[in-house]
Amino acid sequence: MILASTIFLITLILIIWQPRGIQIGTTAIAGASVALLVGVVTLNDVGIVFNIIWDATLAFIGIIIFSMVLDEIGFFEWAALKMARLSRGSGHLMFIYSILLGAVVSALFANDGAALILTPILLVKMNILKLNTKTILAFLLAGGFISDSASLPFVFSNLTNIVTANYFEIGFEQFFVHMVVPFIVSVVASMVVLWLVLRKEIPWHVDINLLKNPEDAIKNRALFNFSWLFLALLLAGYFIGDAYKIPISVFALGGGVLFLAIASINKTVEPRHIIKNAPWQVVWFSLGLYIVVYGLKNAGLTDYITEVLLYLSTKGDVTSVVGTGFLSAFLSAFMNNMPTVMVMDIAIEPVANEAMIYANIIGCNLGPKMTPFGSLATLIWLHTLEKKGVKIDFWAYTKFGLIVTPPVLLMVLLSLT
Repeated sequence: MILASTIFLITLILIIWQPRGIQIGTTAIAGASVALLVGVVTLNDVGIVFNIIWDATLAFIGIIIFSMVLDEIGFFEWAALKMARLSRGSGHLMFIYSILLGAVVSALFANDGAALILTPILLVKMNILKLNTKTILAFLLAGGFISDSASLPFVFSNLTNIVTANYFEIGFEQFFVHMVVPFIVSVVASMVVLWLVLRKEIPWHVDINLLKNPEDAIKNRALFNFSWLFLALLLAGYFIGDAYKIPISVFALGGGVLFLAIASINKTVEPRHIIKNAPWQVVWFSLGLYIVVYGLKNAGLTDYITEVLLYLSTKGDVTSVVGTGFLSAFLSAFMNNMPTVMVMDIAIEPVANEAMIYANIIGCNLGPKMTPFGSLATLIWLHTLEKKGVKIDFWAYTKFGLIVTPPVLLMVLLSLT
């Protein structure tokens, strides 16, 4: 246990720190290699981990490719400008609409897609509107929070969703039916709590005339119009694929590549640019970190957690759901939600409690917002902002996360019961 924990902690620290610009995937694979060399995991374990994460990782890449193409044709910029126009100059309405936009993007294009693509667009618009630094930070914090808290309704909305759905063989429709109410509650609760915490930094009036017309953001009108139909067909495909037990990555990756091909034929995007800039490091990050975490499982960590979960399961629905959700939330906040969801999935399996499975997903999606390193989406969000010259202090973010996350998490978990 000491050896497995040491390898995991060093790997996680290096992933967060990224010394000399070493990318997260490279560090995760290095940690996995060490775990394999010292015998914490075996080659057979590597095969098991690959079987768990391959569908989730390929689906994520497909969704990001699709999102990047949409971004190239101006889809998300149009949406951000439309949101601003709908506010009619009200700063508080703009704040609410920006959260709703983030929620929709997170639900349909995954939390990492929302953080990767929507964040720089919102930052540019905030600067054009000549908002002060505190106001810009308030909008960015709200956008960063909703990217994870709204990643609940679909299997593809978060990597943790896909991993858990595959692990417990939960169908696309079954997942949606169970999580649609928690998703709605999460969005509403997030809006209320974020507004209460950040309202003093939101101006009453914003000069939206400084922004360009939303239609001017669209680079290819025909492809823009077609993208709505393509998205609808893709969603329908997920439900059809569910009936025939087709892996979600077939539609997500296939759809992303097909849309990229269509856009390249229209000479709207440069395929090599999209492929080159797709987050391939996430593939190595997922595989490597999960192998390192499997070493913790081999060392007995999941057995201890199972005992706790078995105890919670005897205390009634509310206690078992809330207890499981907060346990996975705190583990996610301090050891990242990617390894946490795998550890918790393995630990929950012997308990055989369906509600606790969904509570674990909610905890792993919302809980990481308590710290800057709790989720990959937050790390991407912080890295994106830093490249744009916006650096958020570690302790300032943690204070914000600890204030906002617990009440929202509690309300969402209670809605699950």
